Amino acid sequence: MDRHRVVIVGGGSAGMSVAARLRRAGQRDVVLIEPSATHHYQPLWTLVGGGRAPVSASARPQSAVLPRGVRWVRGRATGIDPEAREVSLADGQVLDYDYLVVCPGIQLDWAAIPGLTDTLGRDGVSSNYTAELATRTWRFVRDLRSGTAVFAMPPGPIKCAGAPQKIAYLAADHWRRAGLLDRIEIHLVLPTPALFGIPEYGRVLGEVVRRYGITVHLSSEVTQVRADTRQLLVRDNTSGATTALPYDLAHLVPPQSAPDWLKGGPLTDPQDPAGWVQVDRHTLRHVRYANVFSLGDVCSAPTSKTGAAVRKQAPVVVANLLATMRGGTPVARYDGYASCPLTTARGKVVLAEFDYSMRPRPSFPLINTAKERTDMWYLKRHGLPWFYWNLMLRGVA
Repeated sequence: MDRHRVVIVGGGSAGMSVAARLRRAGQRDVVLIEPSATHHYQPLWTLVGGGRAPVSASARPQSAVLPRGVRWVRGRATGIDPEAREVSLADGQVLDYDYLVVCPGIQLDWAAIPGLTDTLGRDGVSSNYTAELATRTWRFVRDLRSGTAVFAMPPGPIKCAGAPQKIAYLAADHWRRAGLLDRIEIHLVLPTPALFGIPEYGRVLGEVVRRYGITVHLSSEVTQVRADTRQLLVRDNTSGATTALPYDLAHLVPPQSAPDWLKGGPLTDPQDPAGWVQVDRHTLRHVRYANVFSLGDVCSAPTSKTGAAVRKQAPVVVANLLATMRGGTPVARYDGYASCPLTTARGKVVLAEFDYSMRPRPSFPLINTAKERTDMWYLKRHGLPWFYWNLMLRGVA
């Protein structure tokens, strides 16, 4: 049995940030479980798919961003027993812990859309939700000269819920600049009843949609890909009607959930098929196990699953974990802050920021970020990646 003071499951932005903060707080025995040798800054993949950033800029070796003094166990977690305080790995290892932080990220359920896996990455079908596919997206966008392009978002929580719209607008702007926009019919399929849940941002996106002539299908979802006829089946969830929508290019986002090994386990709600780890929405401590915390895409906090949310969650988790270690009560609170830099054109971004109140929560109160801005583009393209690699992952911001 390999016993440790703190075990962190997941080496993405959440796991790395928490590990760095714990080390800065003087914790010596911190173990991080992560199978991947490469660490990705995933928000850049939208710009990769839109031809505005190289995919190489989104990746660094995991060993290069691992906080000094943290032990990296390169393996895949397969189970957690909170009663025995054990984490099981695929290779048979078992790690015993005093305190546990669960942040393995989110699972992309590609097979949940019948026919998608059969054509993904070829024949015009792609998705910016992996680094490799993001490069394919740009190739398909660049090569399309006429026809029909469909951009779709699945129902249920997904990471970076604005991403399905961002690439639609970047592609439309590319075709506009190339003089092709009037030859390409663009469709945006969304499961939500509005373009954006916060009216202040939704109104701006409505203007963007009208500018590009995009047909929007609200309260709808893609239920099947028919690659042989190059059609998507789209269901209107209000009427129940299903129609066949032809495509020459399709950017599809898979439904998403917690990793299968977590679903139905003791850290989740057995009534929740998505398998999110149950936490108090403010303290991010597990609702039943006082020595377990969770953050990032896998936790049940009802906010958007974004890197900006992780940035605000990490200090709360660390403060409350340290308080628990001292025998105290968690007092740090996460207010649901999340942010979504919505790329609306090459060089233009609307910075949507909000919290549990679902009202705008601007970080730059002296400027109006609820409109298309060039300075927010530079923040998205250059400022936030620098901030991520140099400050967030080091536990200082």
